[in-house]
Amino acid sequence: MPGFGDPLAGLLVVGLAPAAHGGNRTGRIFTGDRSGDWLFGALHRAGYANQPTSTRRDDGLRLVGAYISACVRCAPPANKPTPQERDSCLPYLAREIRLLTRVKVIVCLGKFAYDGVAQVFGLKRRPAFGHGVEAMLADGRIVLCSFHPSQQNTFTGKLTIPMFDAIFLRARELTRRHPL
Repeated sequence: MPGFGDPLAGLLVVGLAPAAHGGNRTGRIFTGDRSGDWLFGALHRAGYANQPTSTRRDDGLRLVGAYISACVRCAPPANKPTPQERDSCLPYLAREIRLLTRVKVIVCLGKFAYDGVAQVFGLKRRPAFGHGVEAMLADGRIVLCSFHPSQQNTFTGKLTIPMFDAIFLRARELTRRHPL
């Protein structure tokens, strides 16, 4: 499953993989599942999406200044991607990143995505993953980490709406401040 969004995006959001009952069912990553409700709500509140939800591919959602992708391109068994699946799919993410020439900030949703982005960029030395952690790439782009908006994180309060909103407000600030 390919990524989607604004081809002139300054923000790239990288997730894990299409969810079995979300992206795999609807044909668009984060569409039609609870993680997507969290993501599109936060993107909308930060001005990156024209609406706060997306239930199907043709529901009118438009991303403005943002593009969404994933490390793994198909729904993994048991809805849990493996490092081997990520490594097999990373060339697709790398190609999307090369084509998205205006990206200044990359938000990684979870450690799995952070590890994948680090591999794509050859980032050997980097801060440990944590919510709100930032790392600068050699080309000046900034990686911004967030807990993944999975039900495991949102139902337990590990990730709250204010925490998630803060990530995308920070991304907005960074895209404005850092010309490439």
